[in-house]
Amino acid sequence: MDNIIKYYSSFDEWGRLDREPIEYMINLHFIRKFLPEQGLILDNGAGPGKYAIELAKSGYHIVLTDLTPNLVEVAKGKAKELEVEDHFKGFHVADATNLNMLEDEQFDGALMLGPLYHLQSEVERIQALSELHRVTKKDGIVFVAFISKIRHLTTSLLFPELWKPNHNVDGIENFLATGHFNHSDEGRFTGAYYFDIEDIKPFMKDHGFECINVIASGSVVGAMKPEQWDYWRSRGQEEYDHIMEIVMKAAENPYILGASSHLLFIGRRIELEQGSED
Repeated sequence: MDNIIKYYSSFDEWGRLDREPIEYMINLHFIRKFLPEQGLILDNGAGPGKYAIELAKSGYHIVLTDLTPNLVEVAKGKAKELEVEDHFKGFHVADATNLNMLEDEQFDGALMLGPLYHLQSEVERIQALSELHRVTKKDGIVFVAFISKIRHLTTSLLFPELWKPNHNVDGIENFLATGHFNHSDEGRFTGAYYFDIEDIKPFMKDHGFECINVIASGSVVGAMKPEQWDYWRSRGQEEYDHIMEIVMKAAENPYILGASSHLLFIGRRIELEQGSED
């Protein structure tokens, strides 16, 4: 965990979502679509709190957790700066595998948009889902981010020197066999676990979350450059809004999941079968 804290202590995650706004826009669109109209929401592994603060602006009450102390402080500062701190019911430095400061079945909905793909041990991934299940109310809606093996294979083949050790066939073969990626260059993207897309729904179902949908957070526009966005904005607000409706609808097309840098699982908490671990 130390390497994750070190990486995110110096990485501008708030700025990343400004620089890559489509992921944020699409995720937020579907989060708003499926959350109840009001309630207590957990943002688990919230980073600097960009999603949490936007939900607070919409009137939700929020509890925020993150592994990196610096990011929790950033979130506190942003909540105060944007005058939504009264909507926050707690800021906690916490590991997603241990949410012991939170009560059982406390939340009407929950976000976990990072922790699961930073846990390279299956035991830890299962424990993180067990904790998410424990603190979410029955039928509560959850949003869990994944990154896919097939997309990272594409990225590695396109930009091998940027994604060592996937700059040679041995590195790629090991990645495909394990799903693990640990960057060879100091200070680059921290260790992560990449999923086979077909495993996401059964994995979540086995641990108490029925799938509503899996969304491509990049939709069909993840590779668009600023000048390409400028073209569609230049067409006028009405046409641009219509284009964005098309983009949001396309994000639900299962045939583009492998092309998206991030995936968003939308699910409902269900009771585990007797004998399953909760």
